[in-house]
Amino acid sequence: MGMLIAAKDWQTTPLGPLASWPQSLKSAVSLTLASPVAMIVLWGPELIQLYNDSYATIAGLRHPAALGQPNRECWPEVWAFNAPIFAAALQGNSQSFTGQELVIERHGVAERAWFDLTYSPLYDEGGTAAGVLVIVIETTGRVYADQQVTAAVRRQRRLFERAPGFIAILHGPEMAFEFVNDAFTRLFGGRNFIGRTVRDAFPDLVGQGFYELLDNAYANGERFVASDVPIQLQNLPDVPPDERFLDFIYEPILNDHGQATGLFIEGHDVTDAHVARAALQALNADLERQVAERTRELGQTWQVSPDLLGILTQDGYFETTNPAWQVVLGWSAAELAASVFLDFIHPDDLERTNAQFERSKHGELALRFENRYRRRDGEYRWLSWVAVPGGGKLYCSARDVTTEKQQAEALGKAEEALRQSQKMEAVGQLTAGLAHDFNNLLTGISGSLELLQNRLAQGRVAGIERYLTAAQGASSRAAALTHRLLAFSRQQTLVSKPTDLNLLVAGMEGLVRRAVGPSIDIDRVTEAKLWTTLIDPGQLENALLNLCINARDAMPEGGRLVIETANRALDANTARRFELPEGDYVSLSVGDTGCGMTPEVVRRAFDPFFTTKPPGLGTGLGLSMIHGFVHQSGGQIRITSKPGQGTTVCLYLRRHHGGISRDDAASGRVAARRAGAGETVLVVEDEPTIRMLMTEVLEDLGYAAIESADGLAGLRIVRSGVRIDLLITDVGLPGGMNGRHLADAARALRPGLRVLFITGYAEVGLLSHGDLDPGMHVLTKPFPLDLLVVRIRELLAGP
Repeated sequence: MGMLIAAKDWQTTPLGPLASWPQSLKSAVSLTLASPVAMIVLWGPELIQLYNDSYATIAGLRHPAALGQPNRECWPEVWAFNAPIFAAALQGNSQSFTGQELVIERHGVAERAWFDLTYSPLYDEGGTAAGVLVIVIETTGRVYADQQVTAAVRRQRRLFERAPGFIAILHGPEMAFEFVNDAFTRLFGGRNFIGRTVRDAFPDLVGQGFYELLDNAYANGERFVASDVPIQLQNLPDVPPDERFLDFIYEPILNDHGQATGLFIEGHDVTDAHVARAALQALNADLERQVAERTRELGQTWQVSPDLLGILTQDGYFETTNPAWQVVLGWSAAELAASVFLDFIHPDDLERTNAQFERSKHGELALRFENRYRRRDGEYRWLSWVAVPGGGKLYCSARDVTTEKQQAEALGKAEEALRQSQKMEAVGQLTAGLAHDFNNLLTGISGSLELLQNRLAQGRVAGIERYLTAAQGASSRAAALTHRLLAFSRQQTLVSKPTDLNLLVAGMEGLVRRAVGPSIDIDRVTEAKLWTTLIDPGQLENALLNLCINARDAMPEGGRLVIETANRALDANTARRFELPEGDYVSLSVGDTGCGMTPEVVRRAFDPFFTTKPPGLGTGLGLSMIHGFVHQSGGQIRITSKPGQGTTVCLYLRRHHGGISRDDAASGRVAARRAGAGETVLVVEDEPTIRMLMTEVLEDLGYAAIESADGLAGLRIVRSGVRIDLLITDVGLPGGMNGRHLADAARALRPGLRVLFITGYAEVGLLSHGDLDPGMHVLTKPFPLDLLVVRIRELLAGP
């Protein structure tokens, strides 16, 4: 924004030339430009706008036209809100607004947005309020997130209210009611529950043990389940206090540290069922008939039940089992009775299963206890148990839940993959936009410096070499950061070529050895007849060097580094596990004998800005950059690591069935070709600085240059009939026609027209994923101007 302000012709605005601005205005603008928070300065009676980069993002499509524009003309839809506030500020009064909702049209359509706003007067040298400083913090995302949370809570409460069973939520150790549903109120009467503690709302429960059960569930953080429990309540119409029975669950509500913060209570009034059971028992006066009938019913149920039923003795042997055991696990009743039940348990589940068995022997009910049980063929199955103690034995029922466990695990992995994809996509979109704008600036900086260097070589300027050197160093570092951001956002421009990884690794060996140092031994393990892959070799070399440097940092005392290439044919199951299409791949892996990673570090290794290195020694972009590059190239990356045993990072790249290109035309710098008589180049670029630089380069080479700021204007020039030998166009252009559309339209009018695309990042679909027609080339910003000269020469001199 500082550059835009400096470059603008202020003579045509009410502020007048920039040199004549009062110091108070200059100070306010300097403060605004230095702030990371969105700020805008409104100066003079017309409230002329000057703002910083953060505000430009909020302004959307109104930027950059909003710079130097009167606020009323720029934002007419919110003038009614702003006008009295501006008037008050110009009288010396400050105001602030939190969560202010406005309807604005910054992207061409009306949208609701929320902001935190602060309006402060700005004083000139005479002490008069001559302007207004506005600090703008957009809270739209937070407002929508809060609305979604509120809606989710409201939906949950509605579900609770409609539940057939009674539900209550208690908060804190004092057990204060936070929520009760209608069923709870109907069952326990209108006691004004909300905000009252259990002891206050139910004084009639003293001595019945419910207080103690609640306290234990809260203190232990463990679920409590009870069935057919009698409860005595007063003031219930037509119901004696000793005739109400409940089934209920106390479920602790735990925080992130596993500590209880409240209880969730859910249950049902089973008084009618209890009365019915009592009536049934009264009718079964004939004990012999009752026993016979029950025995016959239980015997039939025992035989046909799909659940595994058994009676377990105190010493851990099954006294009897039903036929479902042999159906599910393959063990006969005799085999099960011959061994203690712990012999069939998975080793990892043995300790907690034995602990539950000991608790059950002492009278504790086991509900939905899960462990793995060995089948006769050696496979393990997940069983969910219910065990009821009685008469010195355990009456057990188990259900095979292996399928449900596998489905839940698959669903969990899918959800985690979706969350990771959404997170990486969000960060990628953010960094891609930033890098595109930043590359425009870098191209202008580095190009200006190169032209100044040319003037120095001609003896026209003296004494500024040290500034040129420093500026070019800064632009190079900024370009490196931009390339990293674009890599992990998967928006970089890739120049993919058929590549032999063995040749690439061999060519990198010397550089890798210098990078890792003499304390680390390097081994190369290569496939003799390695398949070809289609990849950007420069980006892959950068990725390989990054992985080797990471391996070096993991081996501060020295060690062994292995670089391996191999052919990989992935079948359907393996490809699904690697999240790749089935087919042939070429792998490139880097392994070390260093400190290794924990599972948690491995899970976060590709997160942008995540690093385990000390502050100042890593940006956290290396692995995420490689991750983005490999995925953009249609491949996959996997990490295998154990603490203390080293790490292996493997890249899987699609096999290419074509030959290897030996085209080295762009590998060096060659002398610029002078223009032929009348040769003309059309330059279409919306960034004025870049357009000016390219025009000057062309004119220095003797070409006639025609400039255009957008695609539609460029197309009009193509249709005019003027001579055009080469079209140079940015890919992302304003005005509804991008660079690829312009090139296609121009070639339809002038078949065979040479085209050079320039871009800060690869706009999706615009370059047909790198598949360019003959006579077309792409150049990535920022680029040295001598490389631009080489590309112009190649396109105009080529066949």
